[in-house]
Amino acid sequence: MKKLSLRDLEVADRRVLVRVDFNVPLRGSEVADDTRVRASLPTIRHLMERGARTVLASHLGRPKKGPDPSQSLAPVARRLASLLGSPVDFAPDCVGQAAEEAAARLKPGGVLLLENLRFHPEEEANDAAFARQLARLAELFVNDAFGTAHRAHASTEGVTRYLSPCAAGFLMEKEIDYLGGVLESPRSPFVAVLGGSKVSGKIDVIEHLLPKVDALLIGGAMAFTFLRALGRGTGRSPVEEDRIGLAAEILAKAGREHVDLRLPKDFRVSASADGSDPGAIAPADAIPADRAGVDVGPATIDDYAGRIRSAGTVLWNGPMGIFEVPAFADGTLGVARAMAEATRAGATTVVGGGDSASAVAQAGLEGSVSHVSTGGGASLEFLEGKTLPGVAALTEGRP
Repeated sequence: MKKLSLRDLEVADRRVLVRVDFNVPLRGSEVADDTRVRASLPTIRHLMERGARTVLASHLGRPKKGPDPSQSLAPVARRLASLLGSPVDFAPDCVGQAAEEAAARLKPGGVLLLENLRFHPEEEANDAAFARQLARLAELFVNDAFGTAHRAHASTEGVTRYLSPCAAGFLMEKEIDYLGGVLESPRSPFVAVLGGSKVSGKIDVIEHLLPKVDALLIGGAMAFTFLRALGRGTGRSPVEEDRIGLAAEILAKAGREHVDLRLPKDFRVSASADGSDPGAIAPADAIPADRAGVDVGPATIDDYAGRIRSAGTVLWNGPMGIFEVPAFADGTLGVARAMAEATRAGATTVVGGGDSASAVAQAGLEGSVSHVSTGGGASLEFLEGKTLPGVAALTEGRP
């Protein structure tokens, strides 16, 4: 990692502004899922134990018309206090006099959570005056919100112009190390598993990965566009007609670069995507004209699982089917279990956020893979080789 790390900072008795990702689901006045809050705990505890005065900033949801009580971070402050076993102060705003006074009252080891950053439209606009207001709350800046690192907002990029040094928190550091390691120095064989609904959403990832991987396993609805590029029928399965030529180019490029690009051997096909028709198994070259593929089939699961288990490095982004419907989740859960088996065998396994992370959680295997990314869009852009503004803005560290 080439960015300054939290562990490089002297934080005792200093106010530290920490951008966290507490964009969590709420159920009434309670946090429904505290996974993202828990992910921030190592950074927060490190600061508390070293006597920092910690000011936490986050967004929650997408409020459109200013402050919205239903999207307040107050429930998150209560949940964080419970997890820490220590009081967490809460500021009724993220900037202005109330926030500045709350930050000034902090004692060494104290923690303050600011109200929702997105109650101010200036946050997403990366407004310089708003960023300066945030900077007045602290002396140092730490970004531990990888999930927002692909956005140049006031709290991720703008504030770094007014505070120095700016370091990566432990979660941010872990994300960069794992995702960067997969791209720059993977242990062979390197297997990438890509799923999801559209080829168009993964084109840049595929282009970036093809020169690096030994095998590329394709699943999800995007597989049907590749099958059509091979001249096969796909029934009522979704196909991006305008991307068939591009899929053909990818297949040709994979052949030239000797990449083992695999498409599903079979599918579960159904008359309905809602699970009311549990469907049947059909070979990939014999999908009925009145049915759509809703998941990969058992032969594909076995084939992909075997390739995953033999890998030294595995990267997975995107489900194999409509995994939200239990009847159509076998393929996605099969990949998750194979990832866990590969990890036990010594492979480095990285799940690239979003639906894949949800599937690993659904399978109860979060602790059975090397790393599950907390950033869906951010991890995707990282894997595309794009520069993430929230990472680029951090202070350079030791090479």
